[in-house]
Amino acid sequence: MIHRIEYTDRNNVISLYLPEDSVPDKNAVEELHQMTGLEETLERLASIPGFFQEGQERIEKIILTPDFHKGFGIPIGTVMMTKGFVVPQAMGKDINCGMRLYTTDLSEERILDKLPELTKKVRHIFFQGGRQIPMTGRQRQAMFQYGLEGLLETYTDSKSKGLWQYYQPKIQEAWLDCSVFRGSLKADDTEGLKDFIGSYGQLTYDDQIGTIGGGNHFLEVQRVAEIYDGQVANGWNIKKGAVVVMIHAGSLTIGHHSGLLNQKICQEIYPARLPHPENKIYPVPINDSMSNAGKRFWSASQNAANFGFANRLFLGFMIQDVFTSILGECKLDLVYDAPHNYIWKKQISGEEYYIHRKGACCAGGWEEMEGTPFAYYGEPVMIPGSMGSSSYLLRGLGNPDALWSASHGAGRQKSRGEAVKGNDEAFRQFMEHFHVITPIDPNRTDLRGRADILKKWEESVRAEAPYAYKEIDQVIEVHKTHKMAALVARMEPIFTIKA
Repeated sequence: MIHRIEYTDRNNVISLYLPEDSVPDKNAVEELHQMTGLEETLERLASIPGFFQEGQERIEKIILTPDFHKGFGIPIGTVMMTKGFVVPQAMGKDINCGMRLYTTDLSEERILDKLPELTKKVRHIFFQGGRQIPMTGRQRQAMFQYGLEGLLETYTDSKSKGLWQYYQPKIQEAWLDCSVFRGSLKADDTEGLKDFIGSYGQLTYDDQIGTIGGGNHFLEVQRVAEIYDGQVANGWNIKKGAVVVMIHAGSLTIGHHSGLLNQKICQEIYPARLPHPENKIYPVPINDSMSNAGKRFWSASQNAANFGFANRLFLGFMIQDVFTSILGECKLDLVYDAPHNYIWKKQISGEEYYIHRKGACCAGGWEEMEGTPFAYYGEPVMIPGSMGSSSYLLRGLGNPDALWSASHGAGRQKSRGEAVKGNDEAFRQFMEHFHVITPIDPNRTDLRGRADILKKWEESVRAEAPYAYKEIDQVIEVHKTHKMAALVARMEPIFTIKA
C-alpha cells in the first residue's frame, strides 16, 4: 500500500512507499518532518526582492522509496521535485554515488575453483597499492570538466600504463550510451580542485580514483540465479547462470569537497537579515539574478558527478585485472551505469523542474529512454540487497506518481551501532556461507593475538550484515505492486569486496 504522511503545518503531502504491514523508522520520520521546514525557509526568502523569480519557487512533490531510512538532514530514499530552485542537501555529499553493472564471459565454477588466489589478488589491487592508475593533470582536468568524454579525449596521455591497458577507446565510446548523462556532464570550472589536478603534463598517481569507499558501498561478483523477463534479459545480454559484476560506489572526498563548496555557496547568498534555517537546509535559486551562484553550484556538482562515473569505470578495470591475472583473458560488457545521488532537470509541459534523488534510482520508462539503447525496454534499475542476499535487476516503468524513481537498495532497519550488537548466531551463519573480502584478512598468522584489530574488523562486517537491512524481496514487491519497475533478473553473490 501507499502510506501518506500528512503534516498539517506544511503545504505538502508526502507519499511513502513501504512494504505491507511495515512501519517507518521513527528517527527517519522525525528527520523528514524537520526537512519540511524548507517550506518556511522558502516563504522567508520569497519576501526578499529578486531572490527568486517571482511566483516560481515551490516544492512540487515529494515521494519516499521503499528503502526509506534516516540519513543526514534529509532521509535516504527521498525524491523531491522542485521548481525555481535546487537543494544541495537533497542529493547528499556523496554526489553521484551510484550503480554500475557488467556482464562477463566467466562461469561460477572457474571463479570458485580459484577463489583463494582471486581473494589474494583482490586485496593486492583494491587495498594494498596495486591499482596502478596514472593520470596527467590534463586528464584529471578533462575528467572533472567533461567526465568520461574528457577521458576519451585524453586517454593517450597514460600510454596504456597500469589499468589503462584495459581502456579500449572504441568500446568506451560505445559504453557512453549505457550511462546516464553519457557519464559526461560539462562543468564551467573546477573550483578548489587545483591541487588534486596537479601538474598539467606530469603523469602521477593518487589515492582516490578506483576506491570503493566505506559504509554500504561494494563491488560484488554475482551469479544470475533467475530470469523473469527473457526478452529484456536477452536484450541486455543477461543469461541464467552467467557471472555479472555489480558496483556501488561514489565520488568519495571529491564529492565531500563539492558538498562543502555547495554549502558555502548557500550561506554566501543567504540574506543577512534573515534567520538561518534551523534544519540547515538551504535552497539555491536558479534564475538570472542569482546566476553566478547557480553556475558555481552546477560546476561543483558536475565535477563530483564526473569523478563518480570515472571511479566506477576504473573499479571495473580493477576487477577485470584480477580476473585476467588469475583466470586468463576475460570480457566485461557494460549493461548500465546510473547515479542515485544527483539532481535531474526535467521538462514537463514546457516548464523546467528539478528532480532531486538522495538514495534513489531513476526508473524511466520507454518514453523517458527514447534515443538510448533502452528505449524499447525502459531504464535498467539495479537494486542490491545486503551482503549475502539477492540483488535484482529491473526495468523502469516511468511512473510519474513515483517521480520516475525506485529504491537504491534494501534500506537499513538497524543503525550501524545496533547492527554491531546483533545476533551472534546469525552473524556466525552469515560468515560460514558467504565470502566477503575486506582490507584485513582475519586468518593472517600475524594477527593472532591482536584482539583489538580483529574486534574492529568484526564490527565493520557486522555493521553491514544482512540483519541490519530490510528484506530485499519485500522491497522489490512494492516496486512491482505500484508499477515503479518490473522484474528482469535476480542475482546471488559469489563474493563481495568491502572496504
